[in-house]
Amino acid sequence: MESLYLLIPLSVAIVFLAIWVFFQMSDSGQFDDMVGPALRVLQDDDSAVDEPK
Repeated sequence: MESLYLLIPLSVAIVFLAIWVFFQMSDSGQFDDMVGPALRVLQDDDSAVDEPK
C-alpha cells in the first residue's frame, strides 16, 4: 500500500511530461509535413545520381 503513495504521483508526473514533450514537438513544427517525406521515397530520382564508370 505504501508503494502506491510513490507510484501514483510518479505515473502522473510521467504522463504530464509526455504531454509536455508532445506539445513542444508540435509547436516546433515536428509534425508539419507528414506526407512529403513519404512521397519523396517513391519518386524515381536515378537520373540525378552519377553512376560510377
